[in-house]
Amino acid sequence: METQQQLPETLNSGSPESALSLEGAGTGNLPKLQPGTAPTSQWQRISRQIVDFLDQLPNYLGSFFDKNKQAILTIVLILSAFITVKVVIAVLDAVSGVLLLAPIFEIIGIFYAIWFTFRYLIKVETRQELSHKVNSFKQQLLG
Repeated sequence: METQQQLPETLNSGSPESALSLEGAGTGNLPKLQPGTAPTSQWQRISRQIVDFLDQLPNYLGSFFDKNKQAILTIVLILSAFITVKVVIAVLDAVSGVLLLAPIFEIIGIFYAIWFTFRYLIKVETRQELSHKVNSFKQQLLG
C-alpha cells in the first residue's frame, strides 16, 4: 500500500498577499486573517508618554520626598496629633455615656490625687524623691 503524504498548502490564491492562512491539515474551511493594523502615531505617542511617566514615577516621588522631608514629617505629625485628639474625645464621650462609669472614674481620680499629695508633696524628703524620679525618667527618655 502506498501512503500519500499531503504537503501543507497555502491558501493565498485569489486573495490579497497580506492575508494570512493557517498551515496544516484541514485548514481549507478556516477564515483568512488580515494582518493587524499598526496603532496610529497619536496612540503610540500617548502610550509612550504614559509608560515613560510610570517608569520615572518612583524617581519623582523619591526626589520629592528627599527635598521636602521635614515638611512632610511635620504635616504627618500634625495630622496624627489631630486624629489622636479626635479619637480620645470620642472615647471619653463614649465612657461618659455609660451610667455610673464617669462618677466612678471621678472618685478614683480624687482618691489618687489625695494619695499622691500625701505620699509625695507634704514632706521635703518625699518631694526630693519625686524630683529624683522625674529627673531619672527624663534621663532614660532623652538619653
